[in-house]
Amino acid sequence: MLMLGQAPVSAEESFNRRTPLVQAVEKVSPAVVNIYTTEISRPTRNPFRSSGNNLFDKFFKDFIPPTENQKRSLGSGVLINDEGFILTNEHVIAKAAKIHVTLSDKREFDASVIGADIKSDLAIIKITSGKPLPYVEMGRSDDLMIGEQVLTIGNPFGLQHTVTTGIISALNRNISAGKNMVYSDFIQVDASINPGNSGGPLLNINGSLIGINTAIYQKAEGIGFAIPIDHAKRIVDELIRYGKVRRGWLGVSVQELDAQLLRHFKLDRQKGILVAGVAENSSAGKAGLKRGDIILAIDDHEVKDRSDFRGRMASYTVSSSIRFSILRDGKMIERRVRITAIPKSYVKEFTRTWLGLHITENSEQLARSNRLATSKGMVVMEVVSNSAGGRIGINPGDVIRQMNQKRVENEEDYNKAVAEINNPDRILLLVQRGRQGYYVTLEP
Repeated sequence: MLMLGQAPVSAEESFNRRTPLVQAVEKVSPAVVNIYTTEISRPTRNPFRSSGNNLFDKFFKDFIPPTENQKRSLGSGVLINDEGFILTNEHVIAKAAKIHVTLSDKREFDASVIGADIKSDLAIIKITSGKPLPYVEMGRSDDLMIGEQVLTIGNPFGLQHTVTTGIISALNRNISAGKNMVYSDFIQVDASINPGNSGGPLLNINGSLIGINTAIYQKAEGIGFAIPIDHAKRIVDELIRYGKVRRGWLGVSVQELDAQLLRHFKLDRQKGILVAGVAENSSAGKAGLKRGDIILAIDDHEVKDRSDFRGRMASYTVSSSIRFSILRDGKMIERRVRITAIPKSYVKEFTRTWLGLHITENSEQLARSNRLATSKGMVVMEVVSNSAGGRIGINPGDVIRQMNQKRVENEEDYNKAVAEINNPDRILLLVQRGRQGYYVTLEP
């Protein structure tokens, strides 16, 4: 009788099937984690309040306790050292009350946030184990080739440790993710990235970590985007050392090149941005950048427009060294700039020169004498005519309450907010006038 059965797999056949792709998965899988977060909200809305009667407020608070709404979300991450540091997306752990991590071997840990950065959409969380943990060393992304094979490992739709593969479709993609938010230099792959495997690793065929997958572009179908690992390295170092990203200050304002300027500078297509101003004693000024220079590339990455420039500069931190390719008087030159923080001694000059404002710290006495609605913030005492502040409509007596969404209650807060400005060509202020507040964007 002929028995149908399964032929044994020879050692040679098994070896031949262990392709570089399989080896890469075996190498990296133990370091890929699934991330579960819990958000807790406590609504305390009085159901009687809609009538305009607040008499029931105390009763409502005392006898109807607030409920807890728990929302569990899924994401991925990758261990980058044996001490338990995990690299993931900022949006994966944003607003999380609790973070839970599961490894491929089913071990579970509670995680704490070391640092998170919304501008780069990167975060570091940490788990603690009694013994060293598996991890993947960060590779490089400056030598990627369009068409080369890549793979991702993550947690799509809650399906743990799912492997997908594809190719690099494009490099240096800029993605708009909402008002005034542009992410630059993305790797585009032909594999979908959804919230479940967002934060997981993008790997080359050798198993090297070349990017962090992100689902920040929700309209993508059949394609995915990843943050290049070279971009992430600078952010990771800052988050681990300081818990935040210390963005430095270049000290230039820039503008787009319109058709007239392109003809003037004899450029055959839209590329680069024009340096409109250089601050004294800034990193750019000391390195020799001048008004009228055209910045064509940053570290060999072509600069397309002002949004592209801002996005690329956002990944550089204090002490970063940047190489600029510049067109000046029809000749190509290069300048290397080391990024620094705005010195505290320069804050007043910066405010006067770049914003066109003379300001002073608010006080009870100043608020009374000027009939201000608050004694907090920085009061505008004078506005320089035809300055950025003047053009946008800021008036003496206005009070600056936020700068780039950083709270400003006193001079110390203001100095800190200024110190964190990395591109002063676009500054968002929350200005209070009387009892009304409004946002304005200053573009010196």
